[in-house]
Amino acid sequence: MQKAAIQCLLSINQEFYQSFGHAFAETRRRIQPGVARALEEYISDGDWLDLGCGSSALSQAWARRGLKGSYTGLDFSAALLEEARRQPAQMETSIGLHIRFLQRYLLDENWCEGFKDAQFDGVVAFAVLHHIPGSEVRTRLLQQVWRLIKPGGLFIHSEWQFQNSPKLMARVQPWSLAGVDETALEPGDTLLDWRHQGASAHKEHGLRYVHLFDRE
Repeated sequence: MQKAAIQCLLSINQEFYQSFGHAFAETRRRIQPGVARALEEYISDGDWLDLGCGSSALSQAWARRGLKGSYTGLDFSAALLEEARRQPAQMETSIGLHIRFLQRYLLDENWCEGFKDAQFDGVVAFAVLHHIPGSEVRTRLLQQVWRLIKPGGLFIHSEWQFQNSPKLMARVQPWSLAGVDETALEPGDTLLDWRHQGASAHKEHGLRYVHLFDRE
């Protein structure tokens, strides 16, 4: 994919999370069942990195489970990180879990600067990779993740399969709505609208870029 097309897709999501970050956080107060299952079955004590942590309901579930070690959450959205840092901090001294949040942009080639090779027991990326445009960019990101994981460590990730949801499929929008030339995109690249009525009864509407992965 050409750099111009990648930047166009990135701009859509940057604008979305900058404009609707706080409203979006209202919809993410709980972790998804699959994430809860991963937390229960695969994640153990140690040092972990959470890519695209958002407002980080996961860090709270992490603490409630009584895990020890460290949790480092990364996100590019200042609004979502602000929400994450507002969460109760009952975990640090009571259960020996150190939690921190850093603003990092995963599309920046130097996003992992400051981390050591083989530093983490595991890395998680829930609902993140489908917001990364371009197969070459995703490959580079995965190679960087690989270098950060200790031998025998885990990389746990999830991606939307929105084609299985009639509700989400109804939100697929034409690329012309965002002024994007569809011929410059990769198969699976999709534009979805987002709708939310906040606590103030104000209706929020936005657009997001999502890539639909097949198993292969």
